[in-house]
Amino acid sequence: MNRREHWRSVYRSRPADEVSWYQPDADVSLSLIRGCELEKDAALLDVGAGASVLVDHLLDDGFSDITVLDVAKEALDLSRRRLGARADQVCWQVADITEFLPDRSYDLWHDRAVLHFLTTPRQRAAYRVALEQALKPGGHLVVGTFAIDGPTRCSGLEIVQYDAAKLLEMLGPEFVLREEQKEAHVTPAGAIQQFAWFALQRVGS
Repeated sequence: MNRREHWRSVYRSRPADEVSWYQPDADVSLSLIRGCELEKDAALLDVGAGASVLVDHLLDDGFSDITVLDVAKEALDLSRRRLGARADQVCWQVADITEFLPDRSYDLWHDRAVLHFLTTPRQRAAYRVALEQALKPGGHLVVGTFAIDGPTRCSGLEIVQYDAAKLLEMLGPEFVLREEQKEAHVTPAGAIQQFAWFALQRVGS
């Protein structure tokens, strides 16, 4: 089963609030995004958003240019239904991030738990190409991954754990680390997963 069919199957077979990565809020993401001090008309891209409620909170915060991307249309459909009429204020894209060809640039790229599923150098290189094409110079990158002391698998798939040094090595010298946080995510089943969060800025031209 390829990546697209795997995640489509997950969202077809399980309620969104029962998957291990479900959050009733998005506090760490919001804290790091707010720390970027972006204008309300800044262009935001939420990569691998699934059915996350982050988009709800970004709309509540007054952001007016939000793109939500996921490989599973079923996940995005859940968010659209949840938002109701407000869904028309959001751009929705179904795409695999390793095949994403952005047609515009963004001030912020947010990724909670996509990067750590990219286990081969080729996949990570494709992610970095998409990031470089999408993110403006001076733009902000907010990434959440499983920490070094976190899980080694998720949803039946292998993952790659990250700390700041490992992430910076993967991204290269165009990105500088602005902030780092740890999060103990509690799954709907009550398990604790250690996440590492990073806020970075693109400084190259």
